[in-house]
Amino acid sequence: MLDLFLPPLVAGLAIAAAAGPLGCFLVWRRMAFFGDTLAHGALLGIALGSLANVEPALAILVTCVLLAAGLAWLSRGRDLGNDTLLGVLAHTALAFGVIAVTLVDGLRPSLLAWLFGDLLAVDGSDAAIIAIGAVLALGLLALAWRRLLAATVDDDIARVEGIDTARTRLLLVIALAIVVALSMQVVGLLLVTALLLVPAAAARRHARDPEPMAIIAALIGMVSVAGGMATSWFADVPAGPAIVAVAAVIFFVTRLLPARS
Repeated sequence: MLDLFLPPLVAGLAIAAAAGPLGCFLVWRRMAFFGDTLAHGALLGIALGSLANVEPALAILVTCVLLAAGLAWLSRGRDLGNDTLLGVLAHTALAFGVIAVTLVDGLRPSLLAWLFGDLLAVDGSDAAIIAIGAVLALGLLALAWRRLLAATVDDDIARVEGIDTARTRLLLVIALAIVVALSMQVVGLLLVTALLLVPAAAARRHARDPEPMAIIAALIGMVSVAGGMATSWFADVPAGPAIVAVAAVIFFVTRLLPARS
């Protein structure tokens, strides 16, 4: 049983460890829709990967990175806010994704696993790839941590201080794209945003500084993965929704506790 349970657990914990700190930036920057945008883009990636006979995970990653880079480029303009740009990209990617899915024979039956994840099907090689990707995303985040914080507090002041905010933003969205692409097998397209946002939202109430919040968010995500997998195993329910359900319970419990002053 350990051989069956260990690879999914490692994969889930790795994703949660990366998703927690990255989700904090989504909360701070009010970019909650970003995960949904990349998830919609992932649907397009799955379809295009099938059409081109490319590994779906690689196609998802490439599509998500291209969408993230597109957002970083479009956000350089000052006339539209991030929420508007995210909405445009999300619905554009979803529309083209649905069109592409209809063109691929035999893809629809396998969409359920992509929509809700299939964590318990992760094997050792999958877990290794997911863990390496999570470490890469965390490395990008660590590389740009101080610059990202400065740009999040005030983008104009950060530029005056000599920070290349466009490049810093690009690093953030690429790290997010990597985590979203890797999370598809863990929680699926429909729930990936929850894995980014719910632990970060739960941590915000009980952390005064950015670093503690990032650590708490990662820990909440990891506890959610472990609790969700246990629930899935013993209650025979899908692992992805169970992970998000545990994270949601933790979030509501934190709302009942007094906030840290």
